[in-house]
Amino acid sequence: MKQQDLGLNLSKRRTRKAVFLDEMNLVVPWSELLALIAPHAPRAKTGRPPFELETMLRIHFVQQWFGLSDLAMEEALFETALYREFVGLSSVERIPDRVSILRFRHLLEEHHLAERILATVNATLTDKGLMLRQGTVVDATLIAAPSSTKNSTGTRDPEMHQTKKGNQWHFGMKAHIGVDADSGLVHTVVGTAANVNDVTQASKLVHGEETDVFADAGYRGVEKRKEIQAQHPDVNWHIAMMPGKRRAMDKGTPMGAILEKLEQTKASIRAKVEHPFRVIKRQFGYVKVKYRGLAKNTANLMTLFALSNLWMARRRLLQGLQG
Repeated sequence: MKQQDLGLNLSKRRTRKAVFLDEMNLVVPWSELLALIAPHAPRAKTGRPPFELETMLRIHFVQQWFGLSDLAMEEALFETALYREFVGLSSVERIPDRVSILRFRHLLEEHHLAERILATVNATLTDKGLMLRQGTVVDATLIAAPSSTKNSTGTRDPEMHQTKKGNQWHFGMKAHIGVDADSGLVHTVVGTAANVNDVTQASKLVHGEETDVFADAGYRGVEKRKEIQAQHPDVNWHIAMMPGKRRAMDKGTPMGAILEKLEQTKASIRAKVEHPFRVIKRQFGYVKVKYRGLAKNTANLMTLFALSNLWMARRRLLQGLQG
């Protein structure tokens, strides 16, 4: 049967996934990150040589971008030429298996390198003038964890907890972040159980160089906390008015109109903190924790937010490369 010519040149067609990987390949500071990890990489004395460190780092990032487990990543490398090309594997004769992928992640966790990856990425963005550090927006989001006990241990993750939001109960953890108020890029990440109150983590989300911090009504009273007064006494906190109080306010009076305008301005600044949450949940598909324990999942979040910063800043970074 004669094949129908659909007018498609498959040799030149670039899919959205291919374009995404092309862009991220250009904006990730590979040399700086490899220099960070290299001192901790094991050296094989016998047997087959280990895979290139850059290959393993690229595989680790592909996992984050596309929500792949260790097994799914191993299979994807066999099946998808695009992934093999991106990570630098010229053939399928020797592909990192799930154990190799797992060991590399454990290497990052053992030496607390996820936090340093975030710091390295942010240093690059700061050097390029993309993070101003004069203002911070703080917020938290819930990350679901498996609530079923139908597993090998017969128990839930003991480090995860449930909390009630509105009329619905959630089981899992919270990702608390501090975001640059100008660019919306994440500079600090803290992971806790879901039942930890947001305001208790506020002091950890302030880097100390900002003059103003913006937050929603869940952080009311934050300026009175002892750790805030001790560590950040000069910071101006701009907390949103309680929704009920705002609705009851008479906006027809001059003072009411001024206060309403102030709340709108604070809300427009706070909106920046929603952008990185959207990227990791919608762009990268991260909607549920991948591992057991807060430490591993917090490290995973730090890597995700480092990559989300690069994704959000990619157009400006690419313009700088072209210039």
